[in-house]
Amino acid sequence: MGMVFGKLRVETPKFEVVKSTADYEIRQYPPSVVAEITYDPTQFKGDKDAGFSILAKYIGVFGNPQNTKPEKIAMTSPVITKAEKIGMTSPVVTKGNVGRVTMQFTLPEKYKKAEEAPMPVDERVVITEEGEKKYAVVGFNGVATEGVVTEKLEKLKKDLERDGFKIAGEHVLGRYNPPWTLPYFRTNEVMVPVE
Repeated sequence: MGMVFGKLRVETPKFEVVKSTADYEIRQYPPSVVAEITYDPTQFKGDKDAGFSILAKYIGVFGNPQNTKPEKIAMTSPVITKAEKIGMTSPVVTKGNVGRVTMQFTLPEKYKKAEEAPMPVDERVVITEEGEKKYAVVGFNGVATEGVVTEKLEKLKKDLERDGFKIAGEHVLGRYNPPWTLPYFRTNEVMVPVE
């Protein structure tokens, strides 16, 4: 019942807050191991979140884990969504834009190297190591619609420019709660890499 009201009962990534303002935080994240899938949402009837069920099967959310051990892997949060740019358009964040989406599950901290994680049965799932990262982060509650994400992203970029930070890549969206969490209780973050 707690998950309906946004209570988190899963591992979340550790980070150090480098700077905190009224508008955002600058966080330093240590290296991690992730399971990810990159796909074209048009292959899934335009569903930009279609990668979730494939990754969930890998860790064993829906029954037997779809990995070579098979080993059930604990769910972590947030689920990270990245979108590729197409030419000069803005990043893909919803069904309305055509482009490839990468969805990631950060694996539990016990996996220090990619080779320590069970290998996926589905060849679309890739296990990779992410290096240390620094992000500017703004959090918000509710449903992460295209409009809300764009609004938060644009304000964050202006705040970072005002404060002299240099953006070092494309934003990612972190969603902490399952879809059955009541919208008001959902926790989301727009994360922009900075130098």
